[in-house]
Amino acid sequence: MNTRQSPLSRQITNLSIVFALALIAAVGFLGWWAASRIDDRSIARQARAVQTGLADIAARIPVEQNSSAIWDDAVLNLRSGNAPWIEENLTVWMSDYFGHDEVYILDSANEVTHAAHDGAASDPAAYETVRDVITPLVTTLRDAMAVASADESDSTASVTGLGVEDIVALPGGEPAIISLRPIVPSSDAVQQSPGSEFVHVSIREINDKVAEEISKKYAIDGIGYSQFDAADGDKVASPILNNNGRIIGFFTWVPDEPAYALIRETAPALAVALAFSALAAALLLGRLRRTSAMLEHSRAEASYLAFHDALTGVPNRALFEDRLEQALAHMRRSGAMVALHYLDLDRFKHVNDTLGHPVGDELIKAVAQRLSACVSDVDTVARIGGDEFAIIQVGLADTSLALSLAQTVVEVIGAPFELSGHEIRVGASVGVVATSDAASTGEELMRQADIALYSAKGDGRGRYHLFVDQMDENVRDQRGLEMDLRSALANEEGLGLVYQPIYNTLSSTIVGAEALVRWDHPTRGRLSPATFIRLAEDRGLIDQLGTWVLTTACSFAAGTSLPWVAVNVSPLQFRDEHYADRVFEVLEQTGLPARRLELEITEGLLLQNSPLVQSTLNRLRARGIRVALDDFGTGYSSISYLRTYGVDKLKIDQSFTSAIGKDQEIQGIVRSIIELGRAMHMLVTAEGVETTEQQRILASMGCDQLQGYLLSKPVSADALTETLASNAASPPTANLQPASRFTA
Repeated sequence: MNTRQSPLSRQITNLSIVFALALIAAVGFLGWWAASRIDDRSIARQARAVQTGLADIAARIPVEQNSSAIWDDAVLNLRSGNAPWIEENLTVWMSDYFGHDEVYILDSANEVTHAAHDGAASDPAAYETVRDVITPLVTTLRDAMAVASADESDSTASVTGLGVEDIVALPGGEPAIISLRPIVPSSDAVQQSPGSEFVHVSIREINDKVAEEISKKYAIDGIGYSQFDAADGDKVASPILNNNGRIIGFFTWVPDEPAYALIRETAPALAVALAFSALAAALLLGRLRRTSAMLEHSRAEASYLAFHDALTGVPNRALFEDRLEQALAHMRRSGAMVALHYLDLDRFKHVNDTLGHPVGDELIKAVAQRLSACVSDVDTVARIGGDEFAIIQVGLADTSLALSLAQTVVEVIGAPFELSGHEIRVGASVGVVATSDAASTGEELMRQADIALYSAKGDGRGRYHLFVDQMDENVRDQRGLEMDLRSALANEEGLGLVYQPIYNTLSSTIVGAEALVRWDHPTRGRLSPATFIRLAEDRGLIDQLGTWVLTTACSFAAGTSLPWVAVNVSPLQFRDEHYADRVFEVLEQTGLPARRLELEITEGLLLQNSPLVQSTLNRLRARGIRVALDDFGTGYSSISYLRTYGVDKLKIDQSFTSAIGKDQEIQGIVRSIIELGRAMHMLVTAEGVETTEQQRILASMGCDQLQGYLLSKPVSADALTETLASNAASPPTANLQPASRFTA
């Protein structure tokens, strides 16, 4: 038998071996290439993280300086040379709390007045060792301040926000971040002439401590600092550059190389399966590709989560602010208008309180979907917190397009939501600002949109307002009034109650009185209750104001022969599940029996159809407190609401009373209200009685009680006490026809 291989067989064998070797070489090369690519990306990500970490530290230093450098007290204490205060707030504290290695204060002549090193006061003479590297930065800052404040008597507004920061090599060769900020007043109370400013200098050395901070933050092990490029076969280096691009030093570390680690782990298996090298190579290549895909996916997912809201998937505040800057940059290039919409949901807290947070989360997601459907692909919808959203609208020809979108948003969010078996209605308030001014900044637009949103909410909610310059003044005025109201409540100064007597229609005797709050403002004079009560509701003060009114009224009534006192209650107070307990505490504190208290509510409260409201009203009435429905006839209450919630009295709104004797249709409505009250065993009080004709007609209709200027204007507590005493001494004689079978 001929065992020799034929030339063709040898050729095939040789070709097979060559092919196999070529395949192994190709697979090996491909594996090496894929591993290198993955690890190169990993190293690049780590290098970017290191540079980002250093940039974060550098960006944080001016912010930390400004926390004390923009302060009236800082300027005043520097001028007076108050060393203990300066150390505690500007030098030692800054060095110790924020970890600034060296802190210096330079006077207007650029001479050091105070210094700190490593959290302790130091000799200002130490500045001489770094003067040469700091002086160019001081010169740059002083020049910029001089230009900014030229021809001005007070430099504060011009130089606030200026600063110089760079990375330099200190005399010993080690790099450091040096930041200079002018020390300026924080208000107009302190004036500062150009050239007189003190300068705050902070030095943060870039050393192993900084490297360790970056290492912990970005989970990169073994970051170190070197003055020279210490990269070798194991380590990589990332340069530290100053503002001019000059290399000052290097960060070095042993990089994380996931692909090569994987190859090392699988090498024994590859050696054992040498006979199946081709298959193993293919499997390894496949695994490497999957690893690369997983890494890319992880990076993309991490990037997505960093810039998108986890609940809704729309951009978060970070991405929103970036998109806003991009929109402004595009506006400056193209000249097209950009609009910013701020909106939040009306009554969202009520949804959370009554239906729970899971339903609230579903509502937020549904709102985000509706908003996204309202805008074009080039616009941005972002969730910036809680129930607050923002929309960036770009490429507008005029303001009308922004207003059209705002109107659409109000309508779309105002439509009912079907969530978890509930029909939910919330609504939205929108603040809009539109501009094509190249000088506009993102921060300014956000502030203006927020002001417009506040104006929209203050005007009744469920609407939109376009920012105008006058709103700035209105907001400042409202904030000032808010602070004054807080002070008045805290000190119980300026606030007081007057009482309008309520008379029995039959006997003309006083059967009770309504307590009305008044505020004598120290500079604005007496303010309308509608003004400051609405303010108290908007700024979260209504519970405090309501408790004060209730306590004061009950204390007065308890010390007089007044049969009962009526107190108005805001619908917002009923959001507190403990409101009934608060009322009971006031009654116990003042000693007023529950039957001598009447609480006046509005029809809007009943329309909420809230189990909490119904429970609270039931508890109040069970204790003996009476409930009156104020301004009846102006809202939408139905008879079923009156029966469900339980009401003791209907008060006819004065707009109906004023039409009695003039408008037969209105007069018929009033008669119907009185008959409704009689049918449901409720007392009826007519408000705003101003003429004897109105009094006569109401008496003939059977109205139980009358209230108005004809009988008595609101009077002080002392005047009402005197009237009660006078009536007790000589009770009046009834002078009207029988009106009702009900008594007060």
